[in-house]
Amino acid sequence: MSTFPAWVVREDPANPKRRRAALEEIDETALDDLPVAIDVTHSSLNYKDALALGGRPGVVRRTPLVAGIDLVGEVTASLDDRFAPGDAVMLHGAGLGEDRHGGLARRARVDADALLPVPAPFTSAQAAAIGTAGLTAALAVLALERHGLRSDAGPVLVTGASGGAGSIALALLGVAGYEAVAVTGRPEEMGERLRSLGAADVLDRSELEAEGRPLAAQRWAGAVDGVGGRILANILAGTRTDGAVAAYGLAASPDLPATVLPFILRGVSLLGVNSVEISRPLREAAWDRLARDLDPALLDALTRTVPLGAAQETARELLEGKGAGRIVIDVQG
Repeated sequence: MSTFPAWVVREDPANPKRRRAALEEIDETALDDLPVAIDVTHSSLNYKDALALGGRPGVVRRTPLVAGIDLVGEVTASLDDRFAPGDAVMLHGAGLGEDRHGGLARRARVDADALLPVPAPFTSAQAAAIGTAGLTAALAVLALERHGLRSDAGPVLVTGASGGAGSIALALLGVAGYEAVAVTGRPEEMGERLRSLGAADVLDRSELEAEGRPLAAQRWAGAVDGVGGRILANILAGTRTDGAVAAYGLAASPDLPATVLPFILRGVSLLGVNSVEISRPLREAAWDRLARDLDPALLDALTRTVPLGAAQETARELLEGKGAGRIVIDVQG
């Protein structure tokens, strides 16, 4: 049986409490016995992937495990009649790179339940560029709209706006006519770029980092937050009556040093966004929104591509805060 390269996370033999990732040659017997076999063409680099490739805890739940929470490729064999050899498919989240072998390998075997066809108008590389980050952004926007947010409601804050999910959230909100306000720690450097994505205004992250009042002036009709911590607490304190915040990440902190005052005095809602285990109809609805509102040319402008062998080095840069936009991994490169 032929072998193929894969980024594999293993326990560190020198310290069982630590993990390390390395590019290895493996064969298909190392993969799970699942019904759909795929030649992977592209993956992407998300914050979770960066943690896993850096040997950080909190993502990988079994070892050894192929990293990568996204994969896009071509079906080579299928025991599920929803897919046939030659189909261009994609899978994001659903346990990949956490408790199931993921997409940072040239081959994969997966369940079909969360597997979707690559939708028009996107190419396989563009579907990878959207990845879990873009799926999460779409889920967050849909959550706010299910809560009742409308485009004329007022400013909608987007934290982590220069990152993958934040960038795509800005683009989706901008196309839908929302007054999107991008939050970044690099306003002078990133301001023009964020406005080109759809931001009506750009806010310096420092305005939200200091300890604030439990209940502040009402500024935001809604927000999409990927950082957590003090920033999320301050956003909640400044959200308008009956507004909502869709939270999907913890790039700053998993803590929430807030009070119940925004919830009980203004009816503010905190909406959790889970992009791992979601229903197929909701997954399809998010991709329908992306296919409708995300311009492929704009997506290309957000994206850079690196070969499989450079994934770990690129992950290190991401953890150091040097990343922006989306990073596609050319798995065949």
